[in-house]
Amino acid sequence: MTERRKQILGFLGGLTVCALLWVLPIPGLPEAGRHCLALSLSAVVWWATGAMHPGYSSAALLLSYCLLLPSELVPGSLVFRLWTTPTMYLVVGGFLLAAAVRDSGLGQRLALFLVQRYVRTYRGILLCCYLLGLALSFLIPHPWPRSFLILSIMEHVIRAARLEKAQAANVGLAVFAGSVPTAMVLLTGDSTLNPVVASFSGVPVSWLGWLVYMGVPGLAATALTFLAQTALFPSPAQFHLNREEIARRRAEMGPMSLREKRVLGVVLAAVALWATDSLHGIAPGWVALLAVIALASPLLGAVDARTWASVPMGTLLFLTAALAIGTVGQATGMNAWVVSQLLPASAPGSPLLFALLTAALCIPLHMVLGSTLAVLGIAAPAMIAFGAEAGFSPLVPALLTYTAVALHWLLPFHHMNLLVGVGEQAGGYGNREALRLGLAQTAVVVTVMVLEVFWWRLVGLV
Repeated sequence: MTERRKQILGFLGGLTVCALLWVLPIPGLPEAGRHCLALSLSAVVWWATGAMHPGYSSAALLLSYCLLLPSELVPGSLVFRLWTTPTMYLVVGGFLLAAAVRDSGLGQRLALFLVQRYVRTYRGILLCCYLLGLALSFLIPHPWPRSFLILSIMEHVIRAARLEKAQAANVGLAVFAGSVPTAMVLLTGDSTLNPVVASFSGVPVSWLGWLVYMGVPGLAATALTFLAQTALFPSPAQFHLNREEIARRRAEMGPMSLREKRVLGVVLAAVALWATDSLHGIAPGWVALLAVIALASPLLGAVDARTWASVPMGTLLFLTAALAIGTVGQATGMNAWVVSQLLPASAPGSPLLFALLTAALCIPLHMVLGSTLAVLGIAAPAMIAFGAEAGFSPLVPALLTYTAVALHWLLPFHHMNLLVGVGEQAGGYGNREALRLGLAQTAVVVTVMVLEVFWWRLVGLV
């Protein structure tokens, strides 16, 4: 089947789903809720099949909410609520700061330094991919630019070590697969996903608060994913890294430029403000914008008009639509109906049983639908409403759902962090390598969710 034909079938499939649900009566679901379900599932079909770019599918969903649902229940302010919160501007600022760190050369300088200093073995290369992802998450608040920056360094390492094709692909897999668990550690580790999860819960989460709740689980997930990869993909019998090649690349960069120093100073100041947001009360999104404005000022001049090209409008609409599914579903009664259909009559009072139930629901749903944000948009509000019956803080089911979906993949299309690295022109790996690690990753997900329950008991969240 050609890609064009697949897109047409996916597009028509979404319209068919919408038309059927729009007219068929569903017991227990109000008309507005049924129409919301019809529109939402049509968009999910389009996302899953790639019928259109996700930005266009998301725009269609947002427009249909505004035009086809009762305005007294679903005002435009509710549909586009994300744009009125600091969360959206953390996303925008995250992309701009990532571009500043990348374009200034600062990120490449740090990566080359760590590679030259610490890489001694083939396993060390893989470990460096994970550690660089974690270290750069303090400077670059989005996993995609982090991954491509790390990959550009690893290409030099691959040549210096004369790795074979399969071994080089495994390094590429470590770059992009490693970005999945390392993005969990900081609120700004994935500025397009993590803040949205907090918005789902409705509970304000500071930068430091996220680190307290998710830092240990994120580090555990990073370690387990790394161990799974090194166990499944063995090291070569012989390994030798030409360290002179890495040293030459560092020497070519010369001393740190004034632009790099300015970017580093502003980013470190932003990190300090993020870490202390519970003291000064400035939301992380506003801090990100302040940092970007400082870099754009004539005094620093570290970013310019061209930097705006790094902000993908389609991704912003995708985030808006994913969050709108939950908020509009709540207003129309769709969420309550979904809870009644998919979940047991009563929520388990045990946090551990609740975590396992969340995994049992969300992982299969993610395997079917593929889109992380689409599944979060459907499952997170349902699990939050379900968890409220057992007296859990909304943050508990929101973070459990996040872990079950954002840490999981089988094939690259299940996670954009993996998908952007597929192919010879990117990370060098394909479906086979991603699936091999992804099967083990399912066990990692469940293990981390169990760990979260015990960790959250220690820090007082449950």
